[in-house]
Amino acid sequence: MKKLSYILLLSFMTFIFTQQTALAYSNKEFNWSFNPKPNNEPATTEPIYEELLKRYGGFWIGDTSKKELYLTFDNGYENGYTSKILDVLKEKKVPAAFFVTGHYLMDQPELIQRMVDEGHIVGNHSWHHPSLVQVDDARLKRELEKVKAKYEEMTGRNDMIYLRPPRGVFSERSLALSQQHGYINVFWSLAYKDWEVDNQKGWKYAYDQIMKRVHPGSVMLIHSISSDNAEALDKVIDDLRKQGYVFKSLDDYMLSQQLKNFQ
Repeated sequence: MKKLSYILLLSFMTFIFTQQTALAYSNKEFNWSFNPKPNNEPATTEPIYEELLKRYGGFWIGDTSKKELYLTFDNGYENGYTSKILDVLKEKKVPAAFFVTGHYLMDQPELIQRMVDEGHIVGNHSWHHPSLVQVDDARLKRELEKVKAKYEEMTGRNDMIYLRPPRGVFSERSLALSQQHGYINVFWSLAYKDWEVDNQKGWKYAYDQIMKRVHPGSVMLIHSISSDNAEALDKVIDDLRKQGYVFKSLDDYMLSQQLKNFQ
């Protein structure tokens, strides 16, 4: 009887501790934003954003002293252009990260497998694409676990460690909880309004938008649903390389940060 009472007390205390820990995090909602700079100088963002990302192991920009770029795509649904994008990446030997939703996983298993087979990172963009600030702790965990479990079932890999919060909405709580679930939150320092599929303006527009915003250490957010992006990507890669830029993977960046910590 005493043993049962002890177990019940321990369970209750664990529950209370967990609840208090969750409540200790602010759930004030932030919408990710950055400030592009002229002349291809590194973007900046709000000090509170940088502080929170540093505290919870996320990042939004690479080493701005090096001409290194990180190409990332958000894949909520397929619009017919990802295969072409993968063709270009393969031809140019450029690594990328694709952040995918549950819908994308279920709808495009062949493209997911191709991403993996061709050496790209597949990241988590949640199952249903909700605000991770507005869902409760259990729902947040399910949103991330379902994507990871399906990805592992499809590919046999257990290397999904990067998360891009849907719509860039986050809070201290969402950063902390996702970190506890094993994720590194990845935001971005280069993007433009490329997701309106009925308002595409031609490859030259996409090219110009990317080239004027690029900077050393850019984490580039590109949407694969854009026909403009798919058509511009080849020239973007070639011309950025001519300017001395090198394309790196998110894993390269994380390794460089870990090596810094040992110095």
